[in-house]
Amino acid sequence: MTPSTAVEASRGTHPGGGVERRTAVEAAAYRIRRNALFMGEVQGQGYVGQALGAADILATVYADQLRFRPEDPEWEGRDRFLLSTGHYAIGLYAALAEAGIIPVEELETYGSDGSRLPMSGMSTYTPGMEISGGSLGHGLTIAVGLALGLRYRGNQARIINFLSDGELDEGSTWEAAMGAAHHRLGRLTAVVDINALQADGATEGVLRTEPVADKWAACGWRVFRVDGNDVGALLEAFDAAGSTAADDGDGAPAVVLCDTKVGRGVPLLEQREKAHFMRIEEHEWAICNEQLDAGWAARRDGIEGAARQEEKA
Repeated sequence: MTPSTAVEASRGTHPGGGVERRTAVEAAAYRIRRNALFMGEVQGQGYVGQALGAADILATVYADQLRFRPEDPEWEGRDRFLLSTGHYAIGLYAALAEAGIIPVEELETYGSDGSRLPMSGMSTYTPGMEISGGSLGHGLTIAVGLALGLRYRGNQARIINFLSDGELDEGSTWEAAMGAAHHRLGRLTAVVDINALQADGATEGVLRTEPVADKWAACGWRVFRVDGNDVGALLEAFDAAGSTAADDGDGAPAVVLCDTKVGRGVPLLEQREKAHFMRIEEHEWAICNEQLDAGWAARRDGIEGAARQEEKA
């Protein structure tokens, strides 16, 4: 597999637009899922379900939204993607490989001794990993501080902070949300993966967060809620969320609330009752890959049909 070519381009201006733009992101999402399964098979277990569920979000960010240089992950002008949920690292590694920031071949070292790809994200090990995640509730506070620091330095980079719905249980998240609105950090976008699942069970049963959109709005954020497995909806939401980042950055921050399905794209895993940390039997990996490939083939045929209809219109 060859990683997609990452371009240092303005957000939302990729050639073709429309169907072509969505097709490029959906193809990237498929490859991210494929590589997440590959890494999961290396260990025989892991946070595979979250990676599959968030693949469309990660593909939208890395194949369409972020400015970065694959050969120079520390480029000062880059946009910053902060993975607050360190256990989602398997998904981010797949996205970083898709973006050309780490070699695809390196994914086979995932979780091994001496690897740059530990099971929980560590910024000191992995190129393109901006922060070390793990203790949930810290990501947005770091993002707010980073946004303030970049503003003071005159750096116009966009900051995207990825959180889970479980992180909304943490008071520090809401303190940061109020702080971001107070300081009018318009270049900050929070992305919440709402998969309705936590380590201890369903999010609704652990600590109910709804009406979550109203809570973010009450803190002074621009709020977008979408199907997090619908690439077209994600592109529209991220474009709108980044609109303030495109001007002077002095405006309300934005949050994109993404309703996702754990294990998306692999029906066998979508149906797992215990899906937070999955143990997958040796014989099941082939089934997972077959289901993913079959689903993508059907989706690709649908995309190509839509493209033909668009050409005729």
